[in-house]
Amino acid sequence: MNKIVHIIIAILLPPLAVFLKSGAGKDLLINIVLCFLFWIPAILHAVWLITKD
Repeated sequence: MNKIVHIIIAILLPPLAVFLKSGAGKDLLINIVLCFLFWIPAILHAVWLITKD
């Protein structure tokens, strides 16, 4: 998928973006926990994962 589409998904639904990028693993678990605690860190984590490659 296009990185811009991934970033838009990361802003709206961060765990879905992380799942699409790296699958079901530790990154997804970290992002789900961040979503339950605070929304903004989950967005930042998802965007970071998408753009780091």
